[in-house]
Amino acid sequence: MNAACIFQSMKIIGAGRIGAALLLLILCTALFAPWLAPHDPYERVGPPFQKPSAQHPLGTNDIGQDILSEIIWGTRVSLAIGFFAAAIALLLGTFIGIVSGYYRRWLDPLFMRLADIVLVIPFLPLMILLAAYLGPRMSNIILVIGLLTWAGPARVIRSQVLSLREYGYVQAARALGGADARIMFRHILPGVLPVALAQFIRAVSSAVLIESSLAFLGLGDPTAKSWGMVLSYAQARGAFLTGAWLWWILPPGLLITFTVLAFALTGYALEEVVNPRLRGEAIKNVLRKGGGQADRQARK
Repeated sequence: MNAACIFQSMKIIGAGRIGAALLLLILCTALFAPWLAPHDPYERVGPPFQKPSAQHPLGTNDIGQDILSEIIWGTRVSLAIGFFAAAIALLLGTFIGIVSGYYRRWLDPLFMRLADIVLVIPFLPLMILLAAYLGPRMSNIILVIGLLTWAGPARVIRSQVLSLREYGYVQAARALGGADARIMFRHILPGVLPVALAQFIRAVSSAVLIESSLAFLGLGDPTAKSWGMVLSYAQARGAFLTGAWLWWILPPGLLITFTVLAFALTGYALEEVVNPRLRGEAIKNVLRKGGGQADRQARK
C-alpha cells in the first residue's frame, strides 16, 4: 500500500514537471520575444505568400510579414490575454466563493444559483454575442472572458471555505467578536490561496483557448498579433486550401495545444497537492485497491 501511494504521488509529480517544463519554455519565449523574433512582426519584410526559406523559416503572410515573428510575438499577446482574463475571473470567483461559503444561509443560495446559471447557459454563443456587441478590442475580450469564467473557481473556493469556517481558530475569532470581513480576509483567505493558485493556472489555460477561438471566428482584436489572429488571417486568406497550412496554420495550432496542455498538467498536479479533498480521495482509492489485493491474497 505504501508503494502504491508513492507511485500515485510520483505520477502526479511527473505530470506536473512535464507541464512546468513546457510552461517555462513558453513563458521564456514570451519574455524574450523581442530578441527571439528575427523581424518586426508588423513590418513588411518580403513578398506576400513567400514559402519557407533561410531568411523566413515559416514564410511570409499575405502582406509580406514574417510568420515566425508573428507567432513568437503572439506568445506574448496570447499569454497576456490569458493572465489578465484569468486574474479577473479569479478575483471575482475568490470574492464570491469566500462570501458565499461564509454566509451560508442567505448569500450562499443567491450566489450559487447565479454560478449555476453562468455554468449552464450556452457558453460560446453568449461569449460571441458579448464580444461582437462590445467590439473587437483586446480589453473587451479580456473582460468578456473574465466575467464568464468565474463560476468554476467560485464553486471550488466555496467548498474550501465551508471546511475552513469550521476550524477552531475561525470559530475562536467569531466567538471573540471579530468582524466578519476581518475573519474572511484575515483568517479564511490565506487558507484558500493555494487552491486559488491552482484555479488560476487552469483559468489561464481556458482563457488562452477561448481567445484563440474568438479570434479565429473573427471577433479578436485585428491589431493584436495573437495566435488566434494568426489563424484567423490564415483561414481568411485560404491557407487551408493550399500547402501554406503547413507553415502558417500548423505551428500556431500546435503552440495553442501545447500551451493548454502545459497549463492543464501543471494545474491538475498543483490542485492534487494543495486540495486536501482531492488528495484524500486519491489516497482512499489507493488504499481501497491495496485492501482488495490483500483480501484476494488472503483468500488464496
